[in-house]
Amino acid sequence: MLHMQAVSKVYRTELVETHALRSLNLHVQEGEFVAVTGPSGSGKTTFLNIAGLLETFSSGEFMLDGENVRGLSDDARSRLRNRKIGFIFQGFNLIPDLNLFDNCDVPLRYRGMPSSERKLRIEDALALVGLGSRTKHFPAELSGGQQQRAAIARALAGTPRLLLADEPTGNLDSQMARSVMELLEEINAQGTTIIMVTHDPELAARAQRNVHIVDGMATDLSAEPSLTQAAHSAPAASTANA
Repeated sequence: MLHMQAVSKVYRTELVETHALRSLNLHVQEGEFVAVTGPSGSGKTTFLNIAGLLETFSSGEFMLDGENVRGLSDDARSRLRNRKIGFIFQGFNLIPDLNLFDNCDVPLRYRGMPSSERKLRIEDALALVGLGSRTKHFPAELSGGQQQRAAIARALAGTPRLLLADEPTGNLDSQMARSVMELLEEINAQGTTIIMVTHDPELAARAQRNVHIVDGMATDLSAEPSLTQAAHSAPAASTANA
């Protein structure tokens, strides 16, 4: 599904060269649920942006669902992203002036999908996340947990092969966070590959694998139990955001 080999990302200005990723290796099989952890500034967000085809990388190889991403044009990356990737963000990113149905409809319209198919997909997705009776509600009329469920429905309506979740429970209380995590587990059980960035060790432990990123390099903690404990007990770095 996702194969990164020696992927590096370097940001350059006239005076400074910053290595956000350093020869990162990560292989995610179809149907896996992988949690990505690490301190602030470690490279998690850069990794997620590259995985989601929102950023290019400086060197290395990246295969997404059998397609070589390196060298693709902006338009080709956009088409691939729209067809195969769904995003869930910490801040929900719902459009406040649109109701839930229309929020889910926006990305499908970009794909040129017929209205009848869009309607069916959206109704199915909202029903799956328990919001089938709230299609005409606006984001401000929902709780934080309901807004995150709506954001998940928006991603699912596009039937993505890969779901990327960036701190999906970060703005929720513990009870709502568990509820959203259970929903993600159900989605994964139906075959969707999920990569989730999280700071919460309890949620990370519920994923099938836990990959820890530090200084732009990845370690598979699932294969190193002793490292898992060390990573979860280590204080977060006080560097800039990843």
